[in-house]
Amino acid sequence: MAITDRKLYRFHVANIQSIEIALNHSALAARKAISEKNEPAVKSFVSLNAFLVGAWAENRLRKLLYENNGLSVEKREIILSNSSQIDRWNKLIEIAFREHYGIPYAPLNEVSLPFSASARYQVLTDILNEDLKGVIEIRNKLAHGQWVYPLNSEETNVEEEKYQQLRNENLPSLQYKKSLLVSLASILHDLVVSLSTFERDFDTNYRKITNTRSNLKNRSYEKYVEQLISKRINGKLLRTQA
Repeated sequence: MAITDRKLYRFHVANIQSIEIALNHSALAARKAISEKNEPAVKSFVSLNAFLVGAWAENRLRKLLYENNGLSVEKREIILSNSSQIDRWNKLIEIAFREHYGIPYAPLNEVSLPFSASARYQVLTDILNEDLKGVIEIRNKLAHGQWVYPLNSEETNVEEEKYQQLRNENLPSLQYKKSLLVSLASILHDLVVSLSTFERDFDTNYRKITNTRSNLKNRSYEKYVEQLISKRINGKLLRTQA
């Protein structure tokens, strides 16, 4: 007998909760490794956290697809027919805007949409494709154990773009991207389930996004490392003096 949508929804919720636990514990271990200047461990934990953020994103998308009073089975199948996770996220945003603003075929832009809706559509797709695409797409490479050198599809050479992207990640950057995913998912939940809630809460949710994007761009990883090392040293001093 086929599993009901409501049961599948509960499965996705449970999966997300379990990934959250893994993210929290791996972040604790990563901070310890950073404070101890254990670079090999730090690199491994970055790959682990990148994998977990990607897994969280995949499950959060599934949860959005099965929201009560949300998308129809037909629309869900259209989204899932896309092979890549980033294309599924993009299709979800497109379909949700089309559904709620009554635009079945025309391109979604400032002509077909009200100005505010057009601006919101553009900014949501920008966040997804500029800030989150990399961490969503790298999950598949990491799931295949390619934690240091992501390989091309033929597995004949390193995929340079993903290699550089992984090298540029660190624990805080991944945590900021996770926060962006949380805020984006909250906005899309409202859009899928209730247009009035989407309109009411968009600015509040988007303010969180702008703050997180600013931190992602401007916060110094070097200062973050210095603070963790200093905290560990000061903690040792306090213990020896006790």
